[in-house]
Amino acid sequence: MIGVIADDLTGAAEIGAVGLRHGLCAEIVRHGRPGNGADVVCVDTDSRACEPAEAGKRAAAAAKMLREAGAKWIYKKVDSVLRGQVTAEIEAVMKQLKLMRALLLPANPSLGRTIKDGHYFLQGRPIHKTEFARDPHFPRRSSQVLRLVKIPEKFSMRVMNGDRSLADGTIMIGDAETSADVHNWTASCNAKMLPAGGSEFFNALLEVENPVHENGHAVLPKKLSGRELFIVGTATQSARKFVTAERLRKTPVFALPQELAWGAEFTPAAVEAVAQRVVAALATQPRVILGVGLPPVRDTDVAQRLSNDVVSVAAQVLRQAPVARVFAEGGATAAELVRRMGWARLEVLRELAPGVATLAANGDNSVLLTIKPGSYAWPAKWTS
Repeated sequence: MIGVIADDLTGAAEIGAVGLRHGLCAEIVRHGRPGNGADVVCVDTDSRACEPAEAGKRAAAAAKMLREAGAKWIYKKVDSVLRGQVTAEIEAVMKQLKLMRALLLPANPSLGRTIKDGHYFLQGRPIHKTEFARDPHFPRRSSQVLRLVKIPEKFSMRVMNGDRSLADGTIMIGDAETSADVHNWTASCNAKMLPAGGSEFFNALLEVENPVHENGHAVLPKKLSGRELFIVGTATQSARKFVTAERLRKTPVFALPQELAWGAEFTPAAVEAVAQRVVAALATQPRVILGVGLPPVRDTDVAQRLSNDVVSVAAQVLRQAPVARVFAEGGATAAELVRRMGWARLEVLRELAPGVATLAANGDNSVLLTIKPGSYAWPAKWTS
């Protein structure tokens, strides 16, 4: 079994889906221990928004649990643009596993996310000149990779390009402009170091160990018909484009009451009122969109509250309407939905596109959950 530690649900699902490409069964564990039989076990520590000490504590506990469960090696999944408590979690896992070196490769060149000469670029633009500069929780204010992460407490940290010697006591961040660069870094890995990074690095490591499987996905239920509910908890550019396109297709779109942006209470009665409108639409329409639908806010607490309010409505809808497929946009939104529904373990069924995965909760295929990070776009063939 291969163990993976991710700081959010979408990251865990993204890595699990990579495992499917290689014919490996994958599951996500949010609470408790792994089930039996999974080849890739992804632990979601739900720690991206935690303080560094708490995030490190959760990552170390996950590493301990995975090692005791028989993981032959462990991968630390980090956000591809280095949001969250990246340094604290890597250090904690290294300490737990008694490792003195780590190779961190967050870049995903196939998605236009590259590192060159220690600077991060998104589709060729410095990351601090993209929408990530306005991230409500972790704004990217520099393209210098070493300024996107915190300084380690115990280890040193440096960016590596030409010199690939791996010194003890060091967390090394690798440059990667192409997928070939990512693949070349695998030659620097060994059992005495912690591999960490994005999905593309994990895929490269699996390509060395386990060639791509021709049918790298689990079997979906034969009947995929039924109502679809899209839950949009973010205000990213891709989310706004998606909602606009769906409106043009005459898909019913429901938003939160406007007064919530001004601090009004979202009472149980108000939640039920919105939920009933969504349920009524689902009775006659094959697809319904539920989103925040309010102007973007700068206050991170307000933004999080509004995202949770959307999930409150969605959870009510799922308990009242026969929805076959749920699509959740945004890691925090998906995680809150899973928490509200009490889903402790999820099986990864299919990768629809890089970063977009379909899951089944607690072994039940009656409702399929497809999730993606807010900054990724929905695959056109699944949303048209």
